[in-house]
Amino acid sequence: MKKVLVCWIGNTDLKAPTEEEKVGLGPIGQAATHTEYDEIALLTNYPEDATGHYLVWLRARTRAKILVYPEKLSGPTQFGEIYPAAVRAVLDVMGRNGEAIELYFHLSPGTPAMAAVWVILAKTRFPATLIESSLQYGVKVASVPFDISAEFIPDLLAKPDRELLRYSLAAPPEAPEFSDIICRSDVMTRLLEKARRVAPRSVPVLIEGESGTGKELLARAIHRSSTRKDEPFIAVNCGAISTELVESELFGHEKGAFTGAEKSRAGYFEAAGKGTLFLDEIGELPLHAQVKLLRALQENEITRVGSTKPIRTEARIIAATNRNLLQEAASGRFRSDLFYRLAVAILQIPPLRERSGDLGLLVDSLLGQVNRESETEPGYIHKQLSISARNLLLSHPWPGNVRELLNTLRRAAIWAKDEIIDGDDIRDALLPVAFECDSDILDKPLGNGLDLQQVISDVARHYLIRAMKEAHGNKTRAAELVGLPSYQTLTNWLSKYGVNI
Repeated sequence: MKKVLVCWIGNTDLKAPTEEEKVGLGPIGQAATHTEYDEIALLTNYPEDATGHYLVWLRARTRAKILVYPEKLSGPTQFGEIYPAAVRAVLDVMGRNGEAIELYFHLSPGTPAMAAVWVILAKTRFPATLIESSLQYGVKVASVPFDISAEFIPDLLAKPDRELLRYSLAAPPEAPEFSDIICRSDVMTRLLEKARRVAPRSVPVLIEGESGTGKELLARAIHRSSTRKDEPFIAVNCGAISTELVESELFGHEKGAFTGAEKSRAGYFEAAGKGTLFLDEIGELPLHAQVKLLRALQENEITRVGSTKPIRTEARIIAATNRNLLQEAASGRFRSDLFYRLAVAILQIPPLRERSGDLGLLVDSLLGQVNRESETEPGYIHKQLSISARNLLLSHPWPGNVRELLNTLRRAAIWAKDEIIDGDDIRDALLPVAFECDSDILDKPLGNGLDLQQVISDVARHYLIRAMKEAHGNKTRAAELVGLPSYQTLTNWLSKYGVNI
């Protein structure tokens, strides 16, 4: 794995070639001679003639490839200019090398504002090791004992503007009931705003999303934020109820209604009372039960199996599915009249791979959950992630979404012998990713949620997996099979597309 140092050129660095007895090698020179880096990326707002002599001097002291990123700043403390300049440089480094690199950000060169930006980036968007150096203490890893919750400084600075816009649009207030849902991505922020809007209402809600995206978590947040929060929340997995018992489970039954009905029993509708009935995996309900459910929603009443007496129901319905119910209805596998009855408010939870900026937050939050869960286990040591382990987690596609991420962290915490979860622990904990490549890959309909980048990713993973299997893990041979120039390039592709074989 390549080691890449990224930093600004500071005034002390420029003095090093001519005043070495006074300033030493300078922060960058110290770092370059202390650790063998594969690449050093230097940002500079100094004129070219001021940096040219320094670069010649530095190249004579390191075998690392040195890249220079000239930036024009109106001032050395302009956060709004420093931040995007730093992001551009890091993105270029990662774009050329792939994500299978170890990033190091040097805090000592440049201004305090530049150092602050490196801290923010290392703690949020680009996990990296922070280093500092001095004449007295040499080079050492910088200890930053706090996390920064914002990912982008522009977002941080724009917060007052966003609040003003939210109030002008009469957006719903922030609800603490949604605080368990960890996110900062735009797509999830919009989703939660919709959920907050619909929470106080009594209309049915349909939550769609892949398995593991947190549909029940969102349903519970809606319930807790509604006027029904003091009433029951009853969760029902429709796919786990046998076809023969589904009506009895939902609507209840009278004594003697069928063999084994030894006493009367209330169903889930009655148990929910004036609260919320959460029907998970509603697409699994058999058609005959869908008919009864539709009537219950239309008439706000149910009838127990074996009875003719209707019972009034005031429960609010929140349904969830990992299927596309509109397509299921079109194919006759789900009643279209029931779909339109449920689909008053539709909330579509995006898969984790589409939640840009959320993954790092979730990794930290879920690892904290794993540590709390394991506190009472004899000899358990609270776990932390190494940079390489974190990079592996951030590059994985997570087809099982948040649930898969949580279980992976649980396994990694078990495999890790010491406090640090390293890259090998994560590789052992990750599940193999199986991708299917559609035979009609060139004939997918435009629109309807087509994601061209995802299609390209699926094709790349498909052929990378095939090549690695056929080459029996030999990367040089696998690179030849897919037309890549070297095994290093193949390694970068494997990391980029989350293939672990």
